[in-house]
Formats: sequence, structure tokens, C-alpha cells
Amino acid sequence: MFIPVEAFVIPIVFGIPGAVISMKMWFSHKEKMAGLGGPKTGTALLDARLARVEQAVESIAIEMERVSEGQRFVTKLLIDRAPPAQLPPGQQAK
Repeated sequence: MFIPVEAFVIPIVFGIPGAVISMKMWFSHKEKMAGLGGPKTGTALLDARLARVEQAVESIAIEMERVSEGQRFVTKLLIDRAPPAQLPPGQQAK
């Protein structure tokens, strides 16, 4: 009884790279999980930095609101001071 060569070659060609890729993924997953379980040493620094960023964003928002209020005020003044538009002779307002 003769067993064809393809019966051995095809599983080896696809099986070995598949096993290598699976093992690499499993080890990288284990490394990531080990890093997540460690103590949180830098969280205090990150929390302080995040608080400063939040404070800066809030102050920028307040300043932008002031700018927009000033722009609305100036626009209102310019509209109030502008002379009424003159129509060319022979045309009536609708």
C-alpha cells in the first residue's frame, strides 16, 4: 500500500506555520496580560496631568465664550450704526 507524498507535505506546509503563529500570539497575549496585572506606579502622575489638561480645556472654553460674546456685541453695534440701504431710483421695496 502506497501513501502519497501530498498526505505528509500539505499538513507540514500549513501545520508548522500555523502552529508557530498560534504560539507567537499566545505568548504575546500572556506578556500583555502580565503587564496589566502589575502595580500602578505611574497613575498618580497621569491623573495629575489629566486634571491639568481638563482645567486648561475648561479655561479655553470660557475664553472662547467671551470672544464670541464680544463678537456678537460688535456685530450688533455695527448693524445699529450702519445707514439704511438706499434703493436705486425707480425701484420700490417689496
